[in-house]
Amino acid sequence: MLLAELVTTSALVSATRSRLAKVAALADTLARAGADEVEIVASYLSGSLRQRRTGVGWRSARAGVPPAAEPSLTVVETDARFDELSRLSGPGSQLARKSRLDELMSRATDDEQRWLAGLITGETRQGALEGVLVDALIRASGLPAATVRRAVMLSGSTPAVARAALIEGADAVRAIGLQVGRPIKPMLAASAKSVAEAVAQLGGEAAVEAKLDGIRIQVHRDGDDIRVFSRSLDDVTDRLPDVVEAVARLDSQRLVLDGEALSLSPDGRPRPFQETAARSMTSDATTVRAAAPMSSFFFDVLAAGDDDLLDLPFRERVALLAELVPASLRVASLVTDDAQAADDFATRVLASGHEGVVLKRLDAPYEAGRRGSSWVKVKPVLTLDLVVLAVEWGSGRRRGTLSNIHLGARDPASGGFVMLGKTFKGMTDAMLAWQTERFLALEERRDEGTVYLRPEQVVEIGFDGLQRSSRYPGGLALRFARVLRYRDDKTAAEADTIETVRSLAK
Repeated sequence: MLLAELVTTSALVSATRSRLAKVAALADTLARAGADEVEIVASYLSGSLRQRRTGVGWRSARAGVPPAAEPSLTVVETDARFDELSRLSGPGSQLARKSRLDELMSRATDDEQRWLAGLITGETRQGALEGVLVDALIRASGLPAATVRRAVMLSGSTPAVARAALIEGADAVRAIGLQVGRPIKPMLAASAKSVAEAVAQLGGEAAVEAKLDGIRIQVHRDGDDIRVFSRSLDDVTDRLPDVVEAVARLDSQRLVLDGEALSLSPDGRPRPFQETAARSMTSDATTVRAAAPMSSFFFDVLAAGDDDLLDLPFRERVALLAELVPASLRVASLVTDDAQAADDFATRVLASGHEGVVLKRLDAPYEAGRRGSSWVKVKPVLTLDLVVLAVEWGSGRRRGTLSNIHLGARDPASGGFVMLGKTFKGMTDAMLAWQTERFLALEERRDEGTVYLRPEQVVEIGFDGLQRSSRYPGGLALRFARVLRYRDDKTAAEADTIETVRSLAK
């Protein structure tokens, strides 16, 4: 299959708002893929390379190379070249990578070059999110939707299921199940504004669990072989020896656990999230674990012995978890149908330094990869009124609009503003159009990708917390900032101050 066929399909998908039309275009292309092509095609049509890291940056992807006159690149050749790029390392690898990338791009037409650049940088967002691709796979294969969706959840890989469904047949898809050593996508929680709202949503008795401000982990044990996987299904075993050692001390020799890992202070309170994140990202964990040891806390068991537990109700899974894992390695919880008791528990959790609670239906199965209504998280909503200092031009579907805004708190001491971070989250299409017009009217100057503004526009920002930062002059940065609304009723002189921000950080 030529790469040009995927570029054409991507253009068709991008050009329509109809989900049915997107599914039809994707299904037609998937159905035409051969055995050696289908996993590549499924990855590319969802906007992702199969290689998690290629070493190719934004500038390299857009380096000017004269395009080919006619399409000739196949998807197999393209994938093989990215495999080569991902394996390059050591002295001279940067030059070798550029040379091989230039060779690949020289064989691509102008349209293919632009599309590949978007694929490399993650900007090929033509509306084929995974859910749409799964629907296309269901249509192309003719298999029952429930069968395909379960296989995707338990394999953790839509491209792998595409190969099974389109090449190997229905039995291969049905054979995909939970396998110790192969991570599955974690179950996710919906959100509620308050504990009372969450209790009402679930109805009846529910488990109320502490929501820890750590990193999600899924631990697979098969005898002495213990593997730790991240939320994104990366193998992070070597980075978290503390987690491996904790699980190795359990009596159970074969199990899959779902939980969190985080770094605690000597008084038992969680350290700032960035310290936990830093620990989870370093490959030299032995040198930092003494200063920031990682603790494990589990809240679910997905397999034990030879038994797959996913379809068991949560009350049975958590009862088994209590038999297999000591209380010191389990997340604190309360079972109640009393909204006040649940709220009191949440207050104690917040006072201990954690970020909120998760309420869970006791009769719910484990829905891998789903953000359903069986788990509901509640976190305090933090907001600040900040001033937009600059804004960056968007990319992908936001190309041509001003998107990523730079946020600043007022500094009464200097009369200026202290930058706290950026965000492009929470913006509707209407908001993007409005702010593009508004910010161009406030423009003072610009460089290649950023428009710098007169500090006049106030925006209400929701965020999950603050973390220390050496990147910004105030020493603090917002975590998971998103736009709630623009405050035309406030002037910049009424925006929150940096002292207010520092008091929140304390």
